[in-house]
Order: sequence, then structure tokens, then C-alpha cells
Amino acid sequence: MSLSRTAVGPVMLASVLTLTSTLAACGADGAEDGDSQLVVLAAASLTDVFEELADEFESQHADTEVSFSFGSSTDLAEQVADGAPGDVLATADEASVQLAEDAGAAGEVTAFATNVLTIVTRPDNPSQIETLDDLDGTTWVRCTDEAPCGKVAAAVLADNDITAEPASLEEDVRATLDKVVSGEADAGLVYATDAVAAGDDVVAIEIPGAESALTTYFATTLEQSDEPDLAQDWADFVTSEDGLAILERAGFGNP
Repeated sequence: MSLSRTAVGPVMLASVLTLTSTLAACGADGAEDGDSQLVVLAAASLTDVFEELADEFESQHADTEVSFSFGSSTDLAEQVADGAPGDVLATADEASVQLAEDAGAAGEVTAFATNVLTIVTRPDNPSQIETLDDLDGTTWVRCTDEAPCGKVAAAVLADNDITAEPASLEEDVRATLDKVVSGEADAGLVYATDAVAAGDDVVAIEIPGAESALTTYFATTLEQSDEPDLAQDWADFVTSEDGLAILERAGFGNP
């Protein structure tokens, strides 16, 4: 048995005890079939690009499988601070990774990418949204204030004197994007890379001046890692020439 490379959700990695027992059942190297198992906890906005990075990483590391838990950076960092199992933590802000550092769970912290907020609408854009001002009177969504994408959204809205209230506050940026893709919302505030990942399912609208509230991503190996050398290899790969090229193609900027 080996953990599949899928997001297991932000709810304590489906509980710390469940994942711990699962890893133990898979054997000392993390997988019953002899594969080494690398568990990466990562911000939801990294979902697609980290899946692509994992394909390349696995091709360079024989008998290695990468599994992910994607979710809110804050939630994941709190789980790490509480002792949740994992090898690498990647967050969408410095405050979240600081939670892991303060708990003594983090190794060396490295900034590896940046992102910028954008508006996304449904492809037909029924409310004719072209600017932040147009959100007023529409059904739009953003991340909760506790998530990095919510903090950035709040800052950008304040900078532009926007007082329109969202229809809902979502737990992470992918939940926000899904509301628009599914047609439940006319628009959402997400990262530019999420708009790229969604392709023709949304229309992206640039927010002038959004670069003033740039999002910076941080990665760290975890002290509770069962695969410290492999965890460091992942951290090094993300910031390698190949890793940065994959991040750039996905729309991320350099830190």
C-alpha cells in the first residue's frame, strides 16, 4: 500500500492519528512496495504546479512517491505545529511558516515564488465585471481573512476603497476558484496562477496595482520528517533551474 498522490484535505491530514498509522502500516520507508514516501503539505494555490514538479522529481528519484495535502497555509502550518506528520511544508505567506518555526518544527526556510491577485469571472461574465468597482451588486467570493489569499484580497480591496461585501468567504483559494467555475459566483479574487490553471473555465481580469500586495511562497523541511534527506532534495529541486522553470510556466514569479 502507498499513499496516492492526491490532496487529503485540510482537516488535520484526515487526522494526525490516521495518517500516522497509515504511514506506519506502509513500513519504515513509507511504502509497502519499497518506495520511499515523501509527504508535502502545501498551499492550495500550489496544487497544479506541485503535481507537475512531483512528476519530474519522481523521474529523477527512482522508487520515490510524492503525496500531498493541499489546503489553507495557516491550517497546514497549525497542523505541523501540533505535530502532524509530513516532510515538507510550503506556504503562501511568511506568517504561516512562522507558526511552524515557532513550534520548532521547521528547518531552513526558503522563499521560492511569488504570485499576484486577480479577478476571475465565469466565461460569459454575465455581470459585465471589468474592475473591482464592478463587484458591487454581484455575487462574488474571496478567501477568508485567516488564509493568505484572504489577507491579500483584503489589502487590495482596502487600497482601492472597495466596500462591497462578498457572498461568502472560502477556506482557501481553490475553494474560491471552484465557486466561480461551478457557476455559484459571478466572480472571485484568486491568484493569477489559479486563473492560468483554470484555463477556459474562467476569464481573468488584471487588477492594476495588485503587485503592491504580492504573495511570496516559502518552503521548509520539517523536523518530524521520516525522510529528511529526501525532503531536502525536494526543497532543493523546487529552487533549482528546472523547478523554477516549471513554476514560471505556471505563472509564478521569482521571489
